[in-house]
Amino acid sequence: MKSILYGFVCALIVALPSQGHALSFPLPKAGNDIVGELRQMQTRYEDTFSDIARANGLGYTEMSESNPQVDPWLPGEGTSITLPTRFILPPGPREGIVINLAELRLYYYPPGENRVVTYPLGIGREGWSTPTGIARITGKRTQPSWYPPESIRQEYAAKGEPLPKVIKAGPDNPLGNHAIYLSLQGYLIHGTNKPYGVGMRVSHGCIRLYPEDIATLFDQVSTHTPVRIINEPYKAGWQDGRLYVEAHPPLSEQRAEKGINFTPMVRAIIQALGESDQKPDWDAMKQAAMGQRGIPVPVTTAPLLRQPATTTPASGLVLSDSEKR
Repeated sequence: MKSILYGFVCALIVALPSQGHALSFPLPKAGNDIVGELRQMQTRYEDTFSDIARANGLGYTEMSESNPQVDPWLPGEGTSITLPTRFILPPGPREGIVINLAELRLYYYPPGENRVVTYPLGIGREGWSTPTGIARITGKRTQPSWYPPESIRQEYAAKGEPLPKVIKAGPDNPLGNHAIYLSLQGYLIHGTNKPYGVGMRVSHGCIRLYPEDIATLFDQVSTHTPVRIINEPYKAGWQDGRLYVEAHPPLSEQRAEKGINFTPMVRAIIQALGESDQKPDWDAMKQAAMGQRGIPVPVTTAPLLRQPATTTPASGLVLSDSEKR
């Protein structure tokens, strides 16, 4: 009997779909833009940021940004670190897939489910930048073969590491076990045989996810799903009547071209403020921009709560507490 039960449990485990460590949140109520909460944890001696990131649905760079005073490879026993699991949703429509390159993060809005699922990702390194733009999913494939473009084959040949014209599925295939093809010719969302590169700029332009995350996303999305790729280091959004900013370091190409430039952050804040009469705290904005920790911080004061009105039995008039004085 025990052996039958054991066999049943094993079969059930094999049959279950692979579940990654993606972060899933209900969409915020109308007028709000923030999901998740910051978390804290104590490290063990053997922990590294790469290990902690993968176990918590984060990427290496996110961990480094939020914990700038901690050694990412040897944080030490009992070190308190922040898990940056609170996010301002990207600007624009909340539909399909939205990829924010500066944030190294993908957001997926499952149709009809009123929630968002978000994954860390790896993108193209400098010189092989992942492009921005509007695309859609054109196909999906498990155990994909990789056909290295001639430019990549030349790069590897120059290093004395020639590549074949095709790399079949297997442990040496950089696409991993799942590939999602985009209408942007030559660009894919795929897994990887080097998961430590997720959350960093390491690819030749494609978008990499942890193997367990791409397996989950692969099963969720369908062809023709819209994909919007943006590059927004500064996001602004509301929560309960208060405006927040989330700042990430701009990509190296932007820094080389424009230097330290806070205009995009100011633009994001002004756009988010709209017709609101709240005044931003410019010192808080400056600190957020300089820190670039990837954590939403408030840049307006908390809204004043109105005192509840009281009805006097004698006259039926509605008076606030201040008026009664």
